[in-house]
Amino acid sequence: MTDVIDGDAIAGEIRDELEGAVQRLRDEGVAPTLATVLMSPDPASETYVSMKQRDCEELGIETRDVELPLDSPAGDLYATVEELNDGDGVHGILVQMPVPDHVDDREVIERIDPAKDVDGFHPENVGRLVAGNPRFEPCTPHGVQKLLDAAGVDTEGADVTIVGRSDIVGKPLANLLLDKGPGGNATVTVCHSRTEDLTAKTREADVVVAAAGVPELVDGSMLSEGVVVIDVGVNQVDADTEKGYELVGDVEFESASEKASAITPVPGGVGPMTRAMLLHNTVKAASEQSGVDVELP
Repeated sequence: MTDVIDGDAIAGEIRDELEGAVQRLRDEGVAPTLATVLMSPDPASETYVSMKQRDCEELGIETRDVELPLDSPAGDLYATVEELNDGDGVHGILVQMPVPDHVDDREVIERIDPAKDVDGFHPENVGRLVAGNPRFEPCTPHGVQKLLDAAGVDTEGADVTIVGRSDIVGKPLANLLLDKGPGGNATVTVCHSRTEDLTAKTREADVVVAAAGVPELVDGSMLSEGVVVIDVGVNQVDADTEKGYELVGDVEFESASEKASAITPVPGGVGPMTRAMLLHNTVKAASEQSGVDVELP
């Protein structure tokens, strides 16, 4: 039978393991704090930020919440980031993307203090990741790596095909899986919109990670028997439901399940792991900035 990998349960275990680290920091007078900045035209962004804040509260991480009107000048957002950079009580900064068109998202990321960049997107942190010495692993790729480990998937020597080359998932995940050490040492193929014969690449893989943002792009006909499938996609498609839509991944779950030895569902797979790894990075940032050593999962 196909093993459906329970991201909610695995994320819960990580949060449980982080409780001791948070308590140790608090015992030493350090209150781990995440600042969230919301200036996003995406209606779902407010929900995402609220979920992250709730996760923090449940774990004992403080939050500082900043909301800016969508028509605010770009300089207001840059100034907010600079203020949070200078705040001694703030250990992590998360600017919810996307930002309005009149704001340069790369400029926003580059203005975040790399030591507080818990998303891991600052160029300095990207460079450290590529060099094999990451300060913070980006949350979703790190969550995928943790899912594979929890599912008992040995990546050493495995052929992994990643569908999607985004700066948020595809590229950093490729670097994590290529790196030496536990959770790495894989042979990685990164596919994208210009890849010829995508099916040939996915059929060769021991592990397929779908992260292209295309609903149900990968189906069972594109997979080999016994493959492990990690579905990063979360796509809203029209459906005859009360809400008028449903969420689907980048993988057609039913047909893929007939081939896969293990597969993540949508929702309940990678999503909870992304949030758990944000907590992980915030606690790590608080530890490094305060000099209080903690044990991290």
